[in-house]
Amino acid sequence: MFGPGIWPVTLESGDVGLRPIRQSDRAEWMDLRYRNAEWLAPWEASNPQPGGGLPTFRQMVRSLNQQAREGSALPFVITQAHPQKGRPPIVGQLTVSSITWGSALMATLGYWVDHEHAGRGIAPTAVALATDHCFFALGLHRMEINIRPENSASLRVVEKLGFRYEGLRPRYLHIAGAWADHESFALTAEEVPEGLMKPWLASRA
Repeated sequence: MFGPGIWPVTLESGDVGLRPIRQSDRAEWMDLRYRNAEWLAPWEASNPQPGGGLPTFRQMVRSLNQQAREGSALPFVITQAHPQKGRPPIVGQLTVSSITWGSALMATLGYWVDHEHAGRGIAPTAVALATDHCFFALGLHRMEINIRPENSASLRVVEKLGFRYEGLRPRYLHIAGAWADHESFALTAEEVPEGLMKPWLASRA
């Protein structure tokens, strides 16, 4: 399971980075979410309990950090370095969740990216970074991504990286106020012995 040097961890490729989400990110994260409210609304997780709401930023980070300490999640923000901005600004979020050890060695990955940075290869780079880390540093065997059939931008990410389509999951998650179907994609470590980053960068060269 997790040990020294495994978490917290920062991953980078070119100007794209993944680093642990922090309570001090609140103002920047909230501003980014506000500017992307309409962009993210159709894919936003919701609470199926009557009158239930989503956690506050503080509650979310506290819960994610607890899961990270327990070895069941990797809660990252996605950053993109800018030569004139010093500290790389946050441009999205990526969370590896439901990490299962023992005989399963698998996890689920979810992500979102600022609409002004969409289509620039940031999401595929971040997903490749996280998946390679899980396969090679953590020793996981399987990574799964579940996407709404209508979310064409996210579907392009898994297509670019070669995730294998596994089928439709009816009413899989509560999204934007209703139970929503998702299409499931996955990869096992044996399918990508060189990882995802190397072929992804080669495809962009």
